Amino acid sequence: MVKIIDTLLGKNTTSSDDDYMELDLSSYEEHGAGSPALLVKIATIADLKDTPRVKDEVYNGNIVIVDISRLKMDKISYERVLKDLKEVAKDVNGDIIGLGDQRYVVLTPMSVKISRDKIGGA
Repeated sequence: MVKIIDTLLGKNTTSSDDDYMELDLSSYEEHGAGSPALLVKIATIADLKDTPRVKDEVYNGNIVIVDISRLKMDKISYERVLKDLKEVAKDVNGDIIGLGDQRYVVLTPMSVKISRDKIGGA
């Protein structure tokens, strides 16, 4: 104990191998080797035909960030895709939110909810 206090106060600046402990990282590495519980995937929807792949990812339990900016020019397709994505979020008891002036949509699976509270900024 005196040795630790002396080191903290700067009285003893030399160290030996006895001052260090070997860590066994094998148990940590084993936990990291498995597959993750969920993934965050990135998608772009340019047409209605792109929607099923995004829906499948959410049904598989992944979070999907979708770029819908290409749909903005076709209001009918835009509204249809958003309706489909909202239905998916409802089906899986997940969540959906628009970001970036409605250029992006984030879809989450069951048990993942999106907070509407902003952190920082105005």
